[in-house]
Amino acid sequence: MNYPQLFSKHKEQTISGRYICLKHIEPLLLKLPVEIIGKSVLGKPIYKYQIGTGEQRVLMWSQMHGNESTTTKALFDFFNFLHSKDKVAKDFLNQFTFGILPMLNPDGAEKYTRENANGIDLNRDAKHLSQPESIVLRKVFEEFKPHFCYNLHDQRTIYGVGDTAKSATVSFLAPSYNQERSINDVRAKAMNIIVAMNNLLQEFIPGQVGRFDDGFNINCVGDYFTSQDVPTILFEAGHYPDDYEREKTRELIFYSLVSGLKHICENDIIVSKIDNYLKIPQNRVSFFDFIYRNVKINFESPEKNINFAAQFEEILQEDKIMFEAKISQIGELEHFFGHKEIDAKSEAFINEKFKMPIINEKADFCLGKNIKIVNGLNIS
Repeated sequence: MNYPQLFSKHKEQTISGRYICLKHIEPLLLKLPVEIIGKSVLGKPIYKYQIGTGEQRVLMWSQMHGNESTTTKALFDFFNFLHSKDKVAKDFLNQFTFGILPMLNPDGAEKYTRENANGIDLNRDAKHLSQPESIVLRKVFEEFKPHFCYNLHDQRTIYGVGDTAKSATVSFLAPSYNQERSINDVRAKAMNIIVAMNNLLQEFIPGQVGRFDDGFNINCVGDYFTSQDVPTILFEAGHYPDDYEREKTRELIFYSLVSGLKHICENDIIVSKIDNYLKIPQNRVSFFDFIYRNVKINFESPEKNINFAAQFEEILQEDKIMFEAKISQIGELEHFFGHKEIDAKSEAFINEKFKMPIINEKADFCLGKNIKIVNGLNIS
């Protein structure tokens, strides 16, 4: 299967970028036989799209965290694929029934916040069910009775793959169902699917697939659903080099959706691949967006060189996400990497207001006479 060609053919062109809210996807949803299954805190509709006639039921939901939109884009690409005449798409519709909630947290999506309108993280509300969106998801879970659950998220640019200098562009997790993080048949099924997706992704992003931490929390939706004997897979769409709009990562999530379901279709889920799953390196917080090394600070006596980092803050302005780089850490940073790194080679830090980098200040400065940094980037 030619995955790049498949994606190019079925990419939904009307949505792109990081800011995806209900007004962007509702025109697409209303062309489909969707059902409003509940309302958000602020009364926005939560839609469910059901498609397929197969015996195996797959429940998917995206934007449980409102500012995590990459997988939502990939879902609409996947919808286009399912509506095509592709043989694999037809096989999927014959084998599966999909129940898909493309945007569980429309209030958070509009405000570009992780939490819902009440300031609650819905992924910490699986047991308490204190929020209307959590109740909607639980009701769908209990009525739809899925055989598999796909919990679709984004992760920040700070994550790397193990001890390598590669960012975690896509990460997966087969959530735990108890404190001991035991592996039963339910988790093993999720692990096998993850292994199949990882095998495919290694062809396109070698060394850039991570395994998310499996610490148990019954209030996390994936952990709760796994404890209810349903194999659940957590998807984390992360950073691909220079892809802050997450369009390349979107493509890779589409690959993952298709390859994982294809794996189930082919009944290749019987042989246990737990060891292969555990060999996927764990995510580690090891990246900044920018690192500046060997920068001379010349107001102290004696002069000394320092390293410091900057990180983008994502700011919603006029329906667009702006990336504003701010100084985030000063120190050795020996175990950290930058998505962009500059070796100042002992050139001096120069700023009109400050004699040295200041945490939370904008990353606008010069390094000597020849390097000008604006919003974190070298523009000289």
